[in-house]
Amino acid sequence: MIELYTYFRSTASYRVRIVLNFKGLDYQSKPIHLLKGGGEQFKENYRQINPMELVPTLIHDEKIITQSLAIIEYLEECFNKPAILPADIYKRAFVRSIAQAVCCDIHPLNNLRVLTYLKQVLDVSPESKKLWYANWITKGFTAIEIMVKDSISAKYCCGDSATLADVCLIPQVFNAIRFNVSLKPFPRIRQIYEHCMTLPYFDEAKPESQLDAM
Repeated sequence: MIELYTYFRSTASYRVRIVLNFKGLDYQSKPIHLLKGGGEQFKENYRQINPMELVPTLIHDEKIITQSLAIIEYLEECFNKPAILPADIYKRAFVRSIAQAVCCDIHPLNNLRVLTYLKQVLDVSPESKKLWYANWITKGFTAIEIMVKDSISAKYCCGDSATLADVCLIPQVFNAIRFNVSLKPFPRIRQIYEHCMTLPYFDEAKPESQLDAM
């Protein structure tokens, strides 16, 4: 039994949903609404599961795993086919570098906790908050666009199948679109996004397809 504590708009949860779908794994979705009632992630019963008060959290065979990249690596090791990491050691490092560019350099600066702090504590205006968001997306995507421009495939970040790099990139592109950040300077990223969203395991993981999006 696999349980996933998730939120439909959570970028990190989106990554894990893609991988679960990609590997054809059945799981039970357990929604944690990050806004309702001040945020269900702050309730004591959930804090006991995830002390960071974040989603996603995966429970497998009564073992608790937090942090999306750790969860994805765990799933890769438990269920290694189909693989989300290339066999070649250099390509694995390359794929991880793109994944970490998203998960370490872009997303943490733009997640809900940071945006809430900007608004509620620092009294940042809505316009300034939008500029903040767009700045970190643009800086990160500028670098990733260069990294993927020479990929042998026009469809994915690395190689001829989806990898961890695509798993992390696609939810971040979704966010850019949601917050009206221009993708015109990033034709390769747009191309990868458009292709991946034709694939069922990406499409079924998107926020609007989740039960808690209703």
